Amino acid sequence: MTAEPVLVVGAGIAGVACGRSLQAAGVPVRLLDRGRVPGGRMASRRIDERYVDTGASYFTVRDERFEAVVRDWQARGLAREWTDTFVTVPGGEQKSGPVRWAAAGGLRSLVTDLAADLTIEQHREVTSVAPSEQGLLVDGQPARTVVLAMPDPQALRLLDPSLAEPRSLIGEREWEPALALVARFPDRSWTFDGAFVDDPVLSWVADDGSRRGDGAPVLVAHSTPSFARTRLADPAAAGAELVAALRRLVDLPEPVSTYVQRWTFAKPSGGRYEPYGLVGEPGRTIALCGDGWGASKVEAAWLSGHLLGEALAARG
Repeated sequence: MTAEPVLVVGAGIAGVACGRSLQAAGVPVRLLDRGRVPGGRMASRRIDERYVDTGASYFTVRDERFEAVVRDWQARGLAREWTDTFVTVPGGEQKSGPVRWAAAGGLRSLVTDLAADLTIEQHREVTSVAPSEQGLLVDGQPARTVVLAMPDPQALRLLDPSLAEPRSLIGEREWEPALALVARFPDRSWTFDGAFVDDPVLSWVADDGSRRGDGAPVLVAHSTPSFARTRLADPAAAGAELVAALRRLVDLPEPVSTYVQRWTFAKPSGGRYEPYGLVGEPGRTIALCGDGWGASKVEAAWLSGHLLGEALAARG
């Protein structure tokens, strides 16, 4: 008899890594995602005939298991070393650190590559996970093992109030919002790859042409949580304020075009030591993974899903 598949909700890098890990162990898996394409907050949007990274800005590599994945991407021309130096704004002080990696096709292309051998049911929005006498119900349909690969607030919305144990694992940790401004300029007039910003409006600016490697005169500026928090209902209306702050801080001309992306749950305020959450007995198992587990980094999100998949496969 064929085993019932593990149901993974969310096809960001954590959910896809979990699906790949399960599939490699011979465990059947179903991935559901409400988006048109996989990627989650590793988002790349096509603007002015090119893809722009509007979510995660880059990734770093420390864990040898993730490094093996990254080196494969690099060998196939999908990922590239970007920079190890950013600046501060204002001030212009250089800040060196680990090598930051980027992707010529945008970071979402890396998740798409990981998902190549997986079947993902797109436009499949899940609204509830509830207990039943036989196991679990996902939107009224039976399931035995459910993985929620998403930010904590979204997972809490899905979990029935009676599922106290997984809800208690999540807790009430706050998640910070952000707005991402994409601004295309007539030409390149800045000299940094990325900038940490000390400002009430902006917190970070990335040179998208530099990290993508095509030299496009495009900057992506991320707002502070406090600025975004009161403007989530109409992010486009905040565009003028974001542009004004960027021009003031970096001394830029008026952009040729702009776009504003809303991230209601951009990142958690604080990390967890555990790489994933896993509760319940076989036949009624709920698991949680993503960059809310471990550090809030792309690498940690991949590792969270990968390790969870191995743990679920080991359960049998």
